[in-house]
Amino acid sequence: MASVVLLGTLDTKGPEYAFLRDRVREAGCDVILVDAGVMSEGSSADVSADEVAVAAGEDRAALAAAGDRGPAVLAMTRGAAIVIRRLFDEGRLDGILGLGGSGGSSIIAAAMQALPVGVPKMLVSTMGSGDTRPYVGTSDIAMMYSVVDIAGINGLSEKILTNAAAGMAGMALASASFVSKIPSKPLIGATMFGVTTPCVTMAREILEGKGYEVLVFHATGAGGRSMEALMKAGFITGSLDITTTELVDELVGGVLSAGPDRLEMAGSLGIPQVVSLGALDMCNFGPKETVPDKFKDRNLYVHNATVTLMRTTEEECAELGRIIARKLNAATGPLTLFIPLGGVSMIDVPGAPFYDAAADAALIRELKAGLRPDVEVVEMATDINDPAFAKAMAERLDELYASWAAAGATQPGGQA
Repeated sequence: MASVVLLGTLDTKGPEYAFLRDRVREAGCDVILVDAGVMSEGSSADVSADEVAVAAGEDRAALAAAGDRGPAVLAMTRGAAIVIRRLFDEGRLDGILGLGGSGGSSIIAAAMQALPVGVPKMLVSTMGSGDTRPYVGTSDIAMMYSVVDIAGINGLSEKILTNAAAGMAGMALASASFVSKIPSKPLIGATMFGVTTPCVTMAREILEGKGYEVLVFHATGAGGRSMEALMKAGFITGSLDITTTELVDELVGGVLSAGPDRLEMAGSLGIPQVVSLGALDMCNFGPKETVPDKFKDRNLYVHNATVTLMRTTEEECAELGRIIARKLNAATGPLTLFIPLGGVSMIDVPGAPFYDAAADAALIRELKAGLRPDVEVVEMATDINDPAFAKAMAERLDELYASWAAAGATQPGGQA
């Protein structure tokens, strides 16, 4: 029988979790109730709050007595993540469900993020209708907005929690009996933007024809982080990082940054990577009226009603070149850098809105000047979306991957 773990703070949400537990059992699953409440004493949980605190190297009673909520919540968060991962490793978790306000949601979400992608995760939260990025991160957490506060069982919360229980039970039952129908293949991570779609599409099709499975990530900040998280987890074992545009938003202050560590994971893991300069001609903002005042006089391009692009300057491109060089110099595995001399995006070609030969030249000059001499660089007199450029990148990644795999580095799917 599938087993669902219910994780929450029973010191404030005891009746709600009792209701949830009964509904999940009625739907055909076993239940393991884990209590992460700092003030819990003698709850009906299968894993007590005291046990959760001990997992973090803390004493729950001491945390409660100290009266400082911040450190106490952080301690229970650490402990909950350890306990939840342990239950999964022991084969006792086919899905996890939790409910809470901002504090409870932070504890539950952190524990869910400790589980592999693909394990069913659902969080019913008062925060589910706002910015969910702090809770979801790069995981596959399904957040359900609670609509009303989680404060007792009433006519509305009864229906919402019943739906949540049924949804999680269904996912857990499916997960427990899941057998993939797709043959195991090496997984390649690729990055794409609308302005690099022709290139990525052709490269993907070529690699798929050679026996790879290519996972394409939209380079929106979350996309780059998700791809690199899957590399770290061992799923993705090759990188076709065509669209490195998230580095621009981190440098300039756009809305699609993937953080300061972007473009470092593949190199640190030593997996094969082919890298290019896709969409480094642009920084991303929301609707035009949201562009910061200091950028109002820059070269702006309204991509659609919700996305405004800003052309990077010569100085910004030069700094991007230096940043990329530093990141690639730290790579420990097979690496080839492809440089499209004819433009780095669909709108960075002669006659297009972002064509700026001087800015592109500064990017390439500083990048090449900063690279280790042993980093392979391929320059082609095409724009990034030229079929010949896509074909060359795909074929080079295939060569790098084949040599790497032949040396016994990995098996398809990242399993050693």
